[in-house]
Amino acid sequence: MAANSPLPSALSPAYVPSAHGPSRYAAVSAVLLRVLFLNLVVAAAKIAFGYASGAISILSDGFHSLTDAGSNLVGLVGVRAARRPPDEDHPYGHRKYETVAAAAVTVFLLLVVLEILRNAFNHLTGRIDPPDITAAGFIVMAATVVLNLWVVRYESREARRLNSEVLLADATQTRGDVWTSLAVIVALAGARLGWPILDPLAAIMVSAFIGYAGVQIATTTTRILSDRIVISETDLEGVVMSVPGVVGCHQIRTRGSADHVFLDLHVWMPADMPLTDAHALSHVVKDRLMTKYPQIADAIIHIEPPPVDRAAAQSQPPTTNSQGT
Repeated sequence: MAANSPLPSALSPAYVPSAHGPSRYAAVSAVLLRVLFLNLVVAAAKIAFGYASGAISILSDGFHSLTDAGSNLVGLVGVRAARRPPDEDHPYGHRKYETVAAAAVTVFLLLVVLEILRNAFNHLTGRIDPPDITAAGFIVMAATVVLNLWVVRYESREARRLNSEVLLADATQTRGDVWTSLAVIVALAGARLGWPILDPLAAIMVSAFIGYAGVQIATTTTRILSDRIVISETDLEGVVMSVPGVVGCHQIRTRGSADHVFLDLHVWMPADMPLTDAHALSHVVKDRLMTKYPQIADAIIHIEPPPVDRAAAQSQPPTTNSQGT
C-alpha cells in the first residue's frame, strides 16, 4: 500500500541525511545560531523604524521577525534535548523533542498574529495618527527582503542536507517573511501616494501570511507526532522480497521523522527452515533494509511461517504443459 508523504517533499524519505548523531545536531544548532543573529538584526531594524515612523505595517513585520528569532531559540532548546542518547525512560531516544520544537513555532506565530491585528484595528479606527512614510522606510524593507531571501535559501539547503524538521519549519516561516515584507513595501508606496489606509490593510495581510505558514508547520509536525507512516509499505516490501529465501511479509509499520525511522514487520520464512537459519536470514533482511534506507534507526523483524494457503502453494510442484514436447 503506497503512503502519502507525511512531510513536505524537501524532507521525503528519498533524501538521505548526511550526518547522524551528535555531529548532526551540532550542525543544526550552528545553522540556528547564525539565523538567530540575522533575525535579531532584521527585527531590530524594522521595529526601531516602525516606532519612529509610525508605520504599523513595518512595526508588524518587525514583530514577525522578532518571532522568527524566538522560534530559533525554541529550536536550539529542542535540538539540544533531541541529541541526548536513549535512556531508561526514553528507549527510543529523544528525537521527537526537535519535532516538538518545530511545533512550538506555531505558538509564536499565533502571538504575532494577535499583536498585528490589534495594531491594525487601532489604525483603522483612527486611534493612531497616520504614519510618516519616507524613503528610508523603503530602504530598510528592501534590505531586509534581500537578507531574508538569503536566509531562506541557506536554511532550506541545510534542512535537506541534515533532514531537519526544525530547520525546514524555520525556513518556511522566513519565506512567509519575504512575502509579507513585499506586501509592506507595496502598502508603504500606496500610503505615500495618499492612501494611508493601505498601511493597516497590509498589516492584516501580513497576519494572513503568517497564519498560513503556521498551518503548514502544524500539519507537518502533527503527522510526525501522531506516528503517521513514513516510508511506503510497497517500497519496503520490495526490498524484503528481494532477499532469497523469504516467502513474504506483512504488517509493515513505520513511524518517526524522515531521518529517524522505526520499522517493524512480520517476515514469512519456510515452515521447515531451522530456527537458526531463519534468524540469520532475518538479519540479511534487516541489513538490506537499513542499507537501502539509512534513515531507519532500528528495525524489528518478527519471524513466522507463511499462512496455510501460501505454504501449500509453495509445496506444490510446478505444473507441466499437458501437450508436452
